[in-house]
Amino acid sequence: EGTFRRSFCRFLRAMRKPIVGGNWKSNGTVAENQVLVDALNQGEWNLKAVDVVICPTTLHIHRLQSAFKDPIKVGLQNTSATGCGAFTGEIAASQAKDFGIEWTILGHSERRRLYNDTDEVLPTKLKTAQAEGMKVIFCIGELLEERQAGRTDQVIEKQLKAAIPAISDWSRIVI
Repeated sequence: EGTFRRSFCRFLRAMRKPIVGGNWKSNGTVAENQVLVDALNQGEWNLKAVDVVICPTTLHIHRLQSAFKDPIKVGLQNTSATGCGAFTGEIAASQAKDFGIEWTILGHSERRRLYNDTDEVLPTKLKTAQAEGMKVIFCIGELLEERQAGRTDQVIEKQLKAAIPAISDWSRIVI
């Protein structure tokens, strides 16, 4: 199991340039966000050397899209497994694309644990996001109890094996 993980990680590192990402989770007021925007905008970001992606709450995306200097991108913390329709509270990948959003986070541990984003649901979300041309930050990882039980490699392998068949463009995935 450990060999699979090490080999896969080496493969992924060889495939793409580094990414600096920030998931703001469900935090931040307009004023607090502005402090972070100002700090990040003071940085020097070499677009050829690194991708920079910030994923604030959905409510703040519109304001932040125009607040960051290039090459900082604003992404979503989640997208739906469905398209547009009667899916209250969901954000379809096609809507994100229409809004100019390139990135989404999928599979975050909190989404897996609290909102039933399972290894059965996440491949559909991956396919849907990639079909719209989105870039995906795909999260994998074990719970504390699984780590303490020595099951880290098994958990990660299961998560990856569920996701890999759904990935159509490896250049648009960060694991």
